[in-house]
Amino acid sequence: MPPKNHLSHFCYTKIVYSVYNILMRKIVVLTFMSLDGVMQAPGGPEEDPSENFKYGGWQVPYSLGNTMSEQMSMPFDLLLGRKTYEIFAAYWPNQKNGNIAALFNKAKKYVVSNGSIDLTWKESILIKDDVLTKLKALKEEDGPILQVYGSSVLIQTLLKHDLVDELWLKIYPVTLGIGKRLFAEGTIPAAFELTESKILPSGVIVASYKRSGKVKTGSFD
Repeated sequence: MPPKNHLSHFCYTKIVYSVYNILMRKIVVLTFMSLDGVMQAPGGPEEDPSENFKYGGWQVPYSLGNTMSEQMSMPFDLLLGRKTYEIFAAYWPNQKNGNIAALFNKAKKYVVSNGSIDLTWKESILIKDDVLTKLKALKEEDGPILQVYGSSVLIQTLLKHDLVDELWLKIYPVTLGIGKRLFAEGTIPAAFELTESKILPSGVIVASYKRSGKVKTGSFD
């Protein structure tokens, strides 16, 4: 029962609100990006050659060390757009060795698509029609964090509606000039707090941010 005293009731409400926010599932975007913000086809030439993109595989020459193992060390489900899901579903179920394959194959996969899609990869669940409402409901369910890989179109929807809780970025020492960008048409004014950063020997910057309220402005006058 909530306390009747006004101050106690206020404190009770703040505690309930804080616990609610802690318990809500976080959507975490894990992105490989160039210095100029391009996220298209980091893993190979055939990954996404759309719009005549010629630099697929730009990530490959640079080692991440154990970064990905660390970022996948906690329980997670996957939240993916259609194209990324199809790329993953064609590759990861056939990989029998390695920790990343085991984690991806075990995870529950939520796939956002309004078109038809083959969901034969185990633990795959389609999200379609009234996607925004369903994504908000998904965040309020019990469960682990939702990790987003690739999925440039889905990310714009998430950014536009302020559904991204954290950004775990890997920033590579290249500029590409063209290609799909992380912060594209879905980007809104938003502040973030740096929670972790390191520079790898390969020159890749690992930087993680959490959402932190509104953009603050000021003046040097």
